[in-house]
Amino acid sequence: MVPIYLMMVMIRKIYVILGTKAQLIKMAPVMAELQRREIDYRFIFTGQHRETIDQLRENFGVKKPDVILYDGADITGVVQMFFWSWRILLKVLFSKKKIFGDSAPEDVLLVHGDTFSTVLGSLMGRFAGIKVGHVESGLRSFNYFHPFPEELTRVVTFYLSDYYFCPGDFAMKNLAKFKGKKVNLGANTLFDALQLARENFERVKVDIPKGKYAVCSVHRFENIFKKDRLEAVVDILERTVRKLPVLFIMHLPTKKQLEKFGLMERLEAIEGLELRPRYDYLEFIKLVDAAEFLMTDGGSNQEECFYLGKPCLLLRMATERDEGLDENVLLSGYSDDLIDSFVLDYSRYEREPLDLGESPSKLIVDYLVS
Repeated sequence: MVPIYLMMVMIRKIYVILGTKAQLIKMAPVMAELQRREIDYRFIFTGQHRETIDQLRENFGVKKPDVILYDGADITGVVQMFFWSWRILLKVLFSKKKIFGDSAPEDVLLVHGDTFSTVLGSLMGRFAGIKVGHVESGLRSFNYFHPFPEELTRVVTFYLSDYYFCPGDFAMKNLAKFKGKKVNLGANTLFDALQLARENFERVKVDIPKGKYAVCSVHRFENIFKKDRLEAVVDILERTVRKLPVLFIMHLPTKKQLEKFGLMERLEAIEGLELRPRYDYLEFIKLVDAAEFLMTDGGSNQEECFYLGKPCLLLRMATERDEGLDENVLLSGYSDDLIDSFVLDYSRYEREPLDLGESPSKLIVDYLVS
């Protein structure tokens, strides 16, 4: 068991604010643990992503949001993000009582990760006069442009937080200069979500190819909002299919940028490449678990592959996580030589799945209510 050696605090009321699918996946085990213990909490949803949210909730047995701040289409563009953010902040300023109810200074609002919803949630906690607890705290790449804007949103959230729930020693060290209370969970709450997914593989229906294949998932700002970077991704796919077929997961922002830059026809013409829709979490994990390797720019995917022991090629310049690096995860740095070497000999990155033992989500709830 990972020791929680800091002074425990009594929390009067717990709030959870989320806005994206990735945040819900990682916070769902925490929320499910609260529900299992019959501990009341208030779920506030910013509405940054609406697509498949209800399906994800049902997968993890999480209750419906108590408050929905935005009920429109998914926020995927920078301009959309700007106006959406201000709209929500104004709503908080003028509807504090409706959103938070009878809050008190000793209450805590849990935010997660590195999205705009994370910063918005932290600001909302400050406006409401309650404590802010940052889950998945302390991760740093120490390069504000890789990943951008995630690295920036994390640092801003550090300054707005009172409690830091860290996924390991690396994250704890990165928070040395911050004065809030820090808890070392030993791993990410994603581990709990992954365990649930694997336990439910039998009931999950997804089309898995009969032969060997790889999966590619690209969606980050640094890869899709510049034509040369997105062209480089298409180049990589054209080379990779010479080794084995690839399933390309079509994120909505990625598809929009491919169409904008005139790359969609070239992508569709790649023999051995199959375009797949974005899946729900359980389906995606089952697909990755059966694959030879994963090519991705997602930090969560890096962690998932580390826990699964699956070879993973990171299509990024830098990463804020150390899970699996130089073991089953290769950080490409956009080097064609490294990328091609990985594809040719990916089996040397295979590892045994990780057996963690203690649940990070349980440790968070233990800390909040002990």
